Amino acid sequence: QVQLVESGGGLVQPGGSLRLSCAASGFTFSTHTMSWVRQAPGKGLEWVSDISNAGGTTTYANSVKGRFTISRDNAKNLLYLQMNSLKPEDTAVYYCRNAVGVKGQGTRVTVSS
Repeated sequence: QVQLVESGGGLVQPGGSLRLSCAASGFTFSTHTMSWVRQAPGKGLEWVSDISNAGGTTTYANSVKGRFTISRDNAKNLLYLQMNSLKPEDTAVYYCRNAVGVKGQGTRVTVSS
């Protein structure tokens, strides 16, 4: 079955960095545009970034542009999100999502001093 497993979250100080990973299985990863979405405490789901199936096209929400970088390794069925210059407002549970809307269990990111 389709499975997406996120990892790499944690507690980080403002200005710090984290790298999230998402391991995909059960579908043809290399044919899917993949996304990162997040849900802050008490708020709805927010789209963060997309990457095309071959990795040639990336898009970002204005709130993370210039600070976050999405990438993928199709040989290993892995999706990444490099997050730099983190802000308290980046605190959320981060999910990877495939092209048909399946997402994982999420990984929690807390940005706090």
